[in-house]
Formats: sequence, C-alpha cells, structure tokens
Amino acid sequence: MNEEQPLRLAAADVERRIRAACERSGRDRSDIEIVAVTKYVSLERTVETIRSGFRHIGENRWQDAKPKWEALRDEPDVIWHYIGHLQTNKVKDVLGRFHMIHSLDRWSLAEEIQKKAERLGITVPCFVQLNVSGEESKYGLEPSELIPFLEKLRDLSAVDVIGFMTMAPFEEDPERTRPVFRSLRELRDEVNRTQVYGKVIRHLSMGMSNDFEIAIEEGATYIRLGSVLVGKD
Repeated sequence: MNEEQPLRLAAADVERRIRAACERSGRDRSDIEIVAVTKYVSLERTVETIRSGFRHIGENRWQDAKPKWEALRDEPDVIWHYIGHLQTNKVKDVLGRFHMIHSLDRWSLAEEIQKKAERLGITVPCFVQLNVSGEESKYGLEPSELIPFLEKLRDLSAVDVIGFMTMAPFEEDPERTRPVFRSLRELRDEVNRTQVYGKVIRHLSMGMSNDFEIAIEEGATYIRLGSVLVGKD
C-alpha cells in the first residue's frame, strides 16, 4: 500500500462528511476551511499533509511547532494557525511566524500582541476565544465579557479580530455539542448587529474531529481537524 494512501483515504472521508453537513444546512462548501492540526504528528507527516493539498496548518505550542516551522518556512502558500493557549512571554516567538492566532482570551495578551506587532510592522488576525460551555478546564472569556473586551480592542491598531473561537466538551453523542456552537454563532451575529467592534466579524473557529459536522451545521468557517484527518504518531 502506498504510504500516502491512509491520509488520502482519511481526507476523502472528511470531505464527504463536510459536503454532507453543508447539504443538510444549506451552506456553501467554499465557506469552510480545514485547519489540519499537526501537533501530534511528525515533521514527515506534516509534510505529507501539505503535499496532499492542505495549506492551513494548526499547532498548539511553539516549542513543538518550531522544528516543523523551521523546516517548512519557505513552503509556498502554507498558512500557520496558532490554536493553543498563548502565554504572553511566547508572543515574541509566535508573531511573524504564525499567520493567525485563535486564542486571544485576555487583555494582557492583546497588549503584548499589539506591542510586538507594532515593532514588526504587521497586523495580526486574531480569533477571540470564548468559553461558551462554562467548563472550568477550558480557556476563554465568558460570553458576558465579550462586548467590553471588543470595545477595548478597537483601540489596538495591530490586533485585527476576524472571528471567535470555542471548544465544545467532548461528547459521545456529538449532537449534544450543538448548543455550544449555536451560542457562538448567535454571539457573533449579535456583535455584528450592534456594530460594537466597528466592522463585520465573519469567522467562527469551532469544531474538531469529534464534532465538526455539527459545527458546520451551526456556522463554522474554520474547523480544526487532527486525529480524524492526519492521525497521531
């Protein structure tokens, strides 16, 4: 069997499931991006993932991502997503290397991103992370904190909020995650209705290997897929 075949088979199955979810919910497949989460796999598997056509690559920690990023830094068209909890003292490592941050969850982090981004002369696309489920083990702002946070973020010229991110609890029945994803979409819609941020916020980063179909049905534009797509080493 060709070494690449398992990834191709997994990718084909994921694509079939995405298209079915889009059909059920009346969505356009082109509105959804797959972030291939390579945090648990080797450089070789990451290269295979990129060669298979996946351009959005997600990593959780700089120290784990560093050898992959350094080996692939000149790979054309790869978009690196930082999807893990970001410590303030790691901002200097992430900015200028990762194209998007999915885990903006506190003011001190926003200030640090602003400071480092100004020095680099860049603007950083960010997702505000929300703890919609209320789980103590999850990072993220409480939904009630979102609007005051966005009002403050309007003053940071180098921080560009492009969407919201959340993680649902792991459920044996993925249908039980639906209220979490629906709540994030409703928060986004309310923010856009009130124009509290001053521009339209389009994206929702939600849905992982266990629940991405439900997330798509509820409006996800970025789904973060690890084990169901690239597997684990």
